[in-house]
Amino acid sequence: MMIKTIRNARIVTADSEFTGSAEIDGAVFGEVARGNSGLFGLAGEDWQGDYLLPGMVELHTDNLEKHLMPRPKVSWPTLPAIVAHDTQIAASGITTVLDAISVGDLDADSLRTQTLIACIDGLKQAAAADILRADHFLHLRLELAEQNLLGWFEPYVHDDGLKLVSLMDHTPGQRQWTDISHYRTYVTGKRGWSEQKVDGMLEGLLHRQQTYAAANRRDVIELCNRRSRPIPLATHDDTTLEHVTEGVEDGVSISEFPTTLLAARAAHEHSLGIIMGAPNMVRGGSHSGNVSAAELARAGLLDVLSSDYVPASLLHAAFLLLEEGYDLPRAVATVTRNPAQMVGLTDRGEIAQGLRADYLRVRVVQGIPVVLGVWKAGLQIA
Repeated sequence: MMIKTIRNARIVTADSEFTGSAEIDGAVFGEVARGNSGLFGLAGEDWQGDYLLPGMVELHTDNLEKHLMPRPKVSWPTLPAIVAHDTQIAASGITTVLDAISVGDLDADSLRTQTLIACIDGLKQAAAADILRADHFLHLRLELAEQNLLGWFEPYVHDDGLKLVSLMDHTPGQRQWTDISHYRTYVTGKRGWSEQKVDGMLEGLLHRQQTYAAANRRDVIELCNRRSRPIPLATHDDTTLEHVTEGVEDGVSISEFPTTLLAARAAHEHSLGIIMGAPNMVRGGSHSGNVSAAELARAGLLDVLSSDYVPASLLHAAFLLLEEGYDLPRAVATVTRNPAQMVGLTDRGEIAQGLRADYLRVRVVQGIPVVLGVWKAGLQIA
């Protein structure tokens, strides 16, 4: 296979940034060198000072849901929704994505409870048909207060594509929704619920949590521990020291979206990887009124960014970390190397000889990083 050469690029590796050249040897990176003379001479494609970055790795996005229901109460066919989601992911510079599929929900009639099997089967069928641009894996988000949780989750415990399991409890009054007023604003806006419906649901949701959450948590962890290959576990919306301690005792290795500085510090002290939302970073704060990603970055408590519900936010947020004291290699690692290593994908996530050639061409325009091209395993996908 012919070797492709890129020259005059601003290359960002795991620990440095320099102008130089790189070889793409089939599906992997070949030699990477500083400068534009010597090994490569003037051969190859001139990137004119644009950035050469690793393809991004996304651990938690529910972007697929927006394509399954593009407007309230409007359902879209599963396969076209998956293809549209994949196209948007790839165009944003994400070459590996863990699709965060919810197992259970607060609302028994929600889209999430109706599309679980269709989404997972559809992703497998699309991958088998070779119509996806990015690499897709599963991140199953388990709503612990869901009565039917174990029956829905157990068929996928040993799925080879399952790379992450998160333990969630969105019951209003704690974690993400400690402030009930923020919960009311969210559900009346996003889900179109009336104030009367919110009032009627709150008591039932608390009862459901008290009935099912603790037993489900215990049984889910037992199921995950039976796997022949360990699966990383994440807690979700840690708020208190008790939340973090409980997760550590359960063998959790990741803290997703801690809501307070206190919880983030505790997670860091216990060597948990900390994930924060890229939209939080771009917007300058949490839509739920919780701790900001920027504040955790300034405190050295942010390891990974996730695009969550806006794929295009991921690269933008990484560059915003430069304003919080990160150098570019460290900032880029939050969306490439760090997430890849968190879930055991050690063959990607950095510009280095022998690793898979997932890479981006990026140009900064008016302070905003713009993706000009995306390659996965040496082949252009966007």
